[in-house]
Amino acid sequence: MKRSIILFAGLFIMSAINVYSQDIFGKWKTIDDETGEAKSIVELYKENGKVYGKVVEILNKAKKDNVCDKCEGAKKDKPILGMVIVEDLEQDGDEYEGGTILDPNKGKVYRCKIWLDEDDPNKLNVRGYIAFLFRTQEWFRAE
Repeated sequence: MKRSIILFAGLFIMSAINVYSQDIFGKWKTIDDETGEAKSIVELYKENGKVYGKVVEILNKAKKDNVCDKCEGAKKDKPILGMVIVEDLEQDGDEYEGGTILDPNKGKVYRCKIWLDEDDPNKLNVRGYIAFLFRTQEWFRAE
């Protein structure tokens, strides 16, 4: 009986740790919602209480040295590799919102909301929107 209780407690603790370790932070493989092609690896991280995402790898080697020629402001003509494209998201329950996401291929900045998929914690829903128009991409946790 004592062994069963210890085993049960151990399994409970391990499952609780696993649930809490599933968060949005880390590296994610971005997928183009128009072509279905894997594009890059973006690392999501927390800084000063807000969430940011930086392009840490471009998967298409022919595009590795591309710059954001359609961007405006400080990011214009800067390399996409190393660029922060997700900025200023704040946690609101299970979602993160209130910040922006940049599409470096189009040079457009959108309001952004992200959340882990309910059924698969290795899938991140990334929504960029203007007013009532939006598009949602699915990113997948990178190994």
